[in-house]
Parts: sequence; structure tokens; C-alpha cells
Amino acid sequence: MPKETWMIASGLTVALLLALLVVCSWGKKREVEQVRADLEAARAAVAKAQADTADLAARLADRQSRIDDLQKERDTAVQTHQSLEDEMRAALESKDVTISQLQGKLTVNILDRILFDSGEADLKPDGAAILRKVGSILASHPDLKIHVIGHTDNVPIRAAARNRFPSNWELSTARATAAVRFLTENAGVDPRRLGAVGYGEFRPVADNATPEGRARNRRIAITILSEEMAGADTAPVTTPKSPAPQGFPAATTNVLPDPSAGARPANVTAPMAK
Repeated sequence: MPKETWMIASGLTVALLLALLVVCSWGKKREVEQVRADLEAARAAVAKAQADTADLAARLADRQSRIDDLQKERDTAVQTHQSLEDEMRAALESKDVTISQLQGKLTVNILDRILFDSGEADLKPDGAAILRKVGSILASHPDLKIHVIGHTDNVPIRAAARNRFPSNWELSTARATAAVRFLTENAGVDPRRLGAVGYGEFRPVADNATPEGRARNRRIAITILSEEMAGADTAPVTTPKSPAPQGFPAATTNVLPDPSAGARPANVTAPMAK
């Protein structure tokens, strides 16, 4: 082989080898850069996962703290309710006053014979004494709401009294309102805690066919609720737009106003089943 040819072949071989080295080096560099990029992405993903885990742990801790607080509040409310029930039973329970606990509501039922004369809505002295005791006990539980509910038997209002009470609706509502007014004006109960409702003859607890049953049905029920059960509504109650279906009389509700407003209670009508 001529010397020139050999030199050219050698030069080409060296050039090819250099080119291969350059290509391999460039490929390795790209591979290293890709590995580095993948590593940085993995590190970023791990950092984000750690941050998300820490945030989730903090949120779970906050939720658990809230659950613990709610459990403590519930336990406190149960203890308060039980304490109130014990106080009520010790101070009030008798043949004319019964106390019941149902679905978180403590109810004091007072027969009308101790509160009012027949067909009247003026409190008797014995009734005033009972309500004064109720107000005294409620004063030590300022967070509880009170609904005072009037009930009657199904005997129609006597003719002489119909100019004041056209039906048992008006009589039951007037009696509930009289009890509410006494609790606010004479027993020191905050009027914003109170509501008055009249159900007339339509929520009996005994048979109206007997004198004993009618006597049990003529009563005032003082229902004591927690803030949660009473609701946080402060807006005025409005009259429903649609009339009650036939056969469903309307319950008359007296809502006491804010004492600073100087307004009289308003009668509100809401549908109620017999």
C-alpha cells in the first residue's frame, strides 16, 4: 500500500474514532442531564408530598381538636341538662306539675287548675308561685331557651267569654303569653330567651271523653331547649304564603320582641296537624 494511501486511511480512521468519541460523549452528557432532571423532579415531588402530608396532619389535628371540643361541649350540655332536671324535680314536681325528658328537651307540664280559673287567662297566686320558682331556676342557666306552650281540652269556650276568647286557640295562646309575661316581668327571665305558643285542643295527652282526661289536657308546657335545638334565628317569623291544607288547623304563636323595641307581641300563624 502506498504511503500516502496509508496515511489517508489512518487519518480517516482517527477522525472516525474522534467523531464516535464526540457522539458518545454528547449522548452520555444528555443522559446525565436527563437523569439529573429526573432526580430534581423526584426530589420536588417528594418535597411536595412531605408538605402535603404535613398540611394534612395539621388539618387532621385541627379536626381532632374540634371533635374533642365538641365532645366536651356535649358532655357539659348533658351535665347542665341533668342538673337542671334534678333542680326542677326537687323544686316543682307534684301532682299538678310533672317533668319529662324527651329527645333532649326538658318539659315542665303544669295543670291549668293551679295556674288559671276555668276559661280565664289571669294567673292565680299559686300559679304565680310556681312560675317564680321556674324563673329562679332558669336564672342560673342563661344559655337555655324556653318555649311556653298553652293547651286546652276540647270543650268550647262558654258564650260569656267569647268576646275575649273566640275559641280555644285564643285561650291557649293568651295563657301561654300570660306565663311568658310573668316570667319576664316578675321572675327576671330575659325575654329574648322566651317564646309563647298556643295549640288549643289539638295536642291532647289524654282522652277528652272523661273529666280526668280533660283535666290532664288543660295545661301549660314549659319546654327548655339548648341553643342548638332552639336555633339561632333572629329574623321575624313570616306568615306562610300558602294556606294550610284542609283539616290542618293553624297554630298561633306569640313571639316576644326585643324589649328595647317597645313593640307588642305579634300573632303569627303556621300550619299544624291535629
